[in-house]
Amino acid sequence: MQYFPAALQNLADQFARLPGIGGKTAQRLAFHVLSLPLEDAQEFADAIVEAKREVHTCPVCQNLTDRELCPICDDDLRDHSLICVVAEPKDVIAMERSREFRGVYHVLHGVISPLNHVTQDDIRIKELLMRVGSGDIHEVIMATNPDTEGEATAMYISRLLRPMEVKVTRLAYGVPVGSQLEYADEVTLSRALEGRQEI
Repeated sequence: MQYFPAALQNLADQFARLPGIGGKTAQRLAFHVLSLPLEDAQEFADAIVEAKREVHTCPVCQNLTDRELCPICDDDLRDHSLICVVAEPKDVIAMERSREFRGVYHVLHGVISPLNHVTQDDIRIKELLMRVGSGDIHEVIMATNPDTEGEATAMYISRLLRPMEVKVTRLAYGVPVGSQLEYADEVTLSRALEGRQEI
């Protein structure tokens, strides 16, 4: 027996497809959207479609942007010879909160994870190698999460970069092992940047 109208069930099912959203939360979100005035619901739907149409990856650093280049790559005051490699776009935001890093970024869009069927070909390593190989890069900071997948990805990339004669460093362990970079506070990230070590 179907308890909800098909359109409402479909909406709840779509919310349930989002990461971290279970069945009950999906139903709550669907009911909330249904309670919105039509104009607000339309704004919500338009925001999703607009973000999907307008946002793309920066051709240099692979971060998300709605411009030709992201604002960080387009900033001449940043140190373009210093690249901080992060797993996800949200990690750029976390690093920027520390207000300590004045270099540029490279976003991998994931980490190597055999259990999740993610290989080195599924993330943006080739773009990083091309960038380092063609520019005046003097240091690459590996800022992937300090968990098993993040460590494995950092070590794999550092081995690929070694022949390019570029200094490769790793964030110091001010960031707790097993945690996520996006949840670290500004002081912890600042200390982690200051204490980075060559790998």
